[in-house]
Amino acid sequence: MDFRTDMAVERRDLYRKANKIEDEIDGIECEEEELEDIKVTRVSVTNETGETALQKPIGNYITIDVKKINNIETEKEDKIVEIIAKELSKVVDKHIQKQEEIMIVGLGNLYSTPDSLGSRVVNEVEITRHIKLYLPQYIDENTRSISAISPGVLGTTGIESAEIIRGIVDKIKPKMIIAIDSLCSKSVSRINKSIQISDTGIVPGGGVGNARDELSEKTLGIPVVAIGVPTVVEMASITNDCLDLFIEDLQKKAESNDVLNKLKDEDNYEKIKGALIPNDYNFIVTPKEIDELIDSMKDIISRGINEAL
Repeated sequence: MDFRTDMAVERRDLYRKANKIEDEIDGIECEEEELEDIKVTRVSVTNETGETALQKPIGNYITIDVKKINNIETEKEDKIVEIIAKELSKVVDKHIQKQEEIMIVGLGNLYSTPDSLGSRVVNEVEITRHIKLYLPQYIDENTRSISAISPGVLGTTGIESAEIIRGIVDKIKPKMIIAIDSLCSKSVSRINKSIQISDTGIVPGGGVGNARDELSEKTLGIPVVAIGVPTVVEMASITNDCLDLFIEDLQKKAESNDVLNKLKDEDNYEKIKGALIPNDYNFIVTPKEIDELIDSMKDIISRGINEAL
């Protein structure tokens, strides 16, 4: 299916539904964990069959789902931060040693709110490389060296983010990159309520059909861990979700209706998309409270990174 989403867990669920697979997909391993009202789903793509099914590279994808992010209680926020730090630490430790240098990369456009998450997170990350280089007496010798860069976007710099990052990597030689970016989801319910951590790199703009050069171990020569939060959804996805909710509501009132049941069981995304595209109505949409949501998620992601590293 030609749907827009950066979320591995969504691609897994949609592939199973489209192919009527009740068990796990060949080449995919999945485990779920409920931590109070926070759900952690760990999807591993283990071979080429799984890679083809999910259209995602072989590797690990962790999704942390929370029910509410705006006006969040301090205790709940601390719990989310703790889970992000734990999952990120496990991914980092798989690829590099405890004290090896990491470069944080904030992707996206600072001047477009839904796309500004990466740039905003970079401003909150605790940077240590310059202290270790120039003022080592003021820092613990076991402190990990952390640097950061927000390269901007091609439209404002005239340079691909991958080109900027490749030049910096060649110069300062970090052992790993952690890239933060805004993502696209196929589900309205995941907007600013899911965090995906993966160790397969990232293709900036891939989810909204504006793919730029890939950032990965294959292109940069070092592991690339990606942290992303869905901030936009396609109009066809919203319409499909609304249709599902409408049918569910009618089903509750009419205990059985074969037509509605059949419509509900089908994924109507492609039909809806086909109707919207000729009229240029298949917009990419973000919530009206996006400023507040990005601000909250920026704090949570940066705290999780700081705690993990």
